[in-house]
Amino acid sequence: QRYGAPRLTDELRAQGYPFNVKTVAASLRRQGLRAKASRKFSPVSYRAHGLPVSENLLEQDFYASGPNQKWAGDITYLRTDEGWLYLAVVIDLWSRAVIGWSMSPRMTAQLACDALQMALWRRKRPRNVIVHTDRGGQYCSADYQAQLKRHNLRGSMSAKGCCYDNACVESFFHSLKVECIHGEHFISRERMRATVFN
Repeated sequence: QRYGAPRLTDELRAQGYPFNVKTVAASLRRQGLRAKASRKFSPVSYRAHGLPVSENLLEQDFYASGPNQKWAGDITYLRTDEGWLYLAVVIDLWSRAVIGWSMSPRMTAQLACDALQMALWRRKRPRNVIVHTDRGGQYCSADYQAQLKRHNLRGSMSAKGCCYDNACVESFFHSLKVECIHGEHFISRERMRATVFN
């Protein structure tokens, strides 16, 4: 069982079944079913990189009245027997759709740049989009900042140590890991890649 009662209720309602959360939760308990729980783990500690950071233009205002007004990006860690795999994504805050992504065994500036480049390509290179990220070295790097400038994008960064400033992407990563990854065993990076992109 991957979904909890709230998510499962939404799925059932979408299929025309008028159940409420309490009914679904009670049914799950009777059947001994539980949603997969998330696990908190960080393989590396955050270190100051000394690079310039951008102003926080978003200020936790995740509302957008249309596409290509506000994008948000981040990188997460995925564990396999072969070692870590890093996933970078870009999400359009209007639709909450993932519009750019990249995966690599190394967490580099190129990883972040590739995800942003895909978003630009898929959205036909819009201008003046606010692109919000954390203060990680990949996003503060000269290469990433040059990419923002080259495409007339407005860089924005979270306050130091404040995960709530990028809550939409954090929420996406949480759902991805709970629904697809936690409780599974990945013997290779290729298997992880296939699971994430399936």
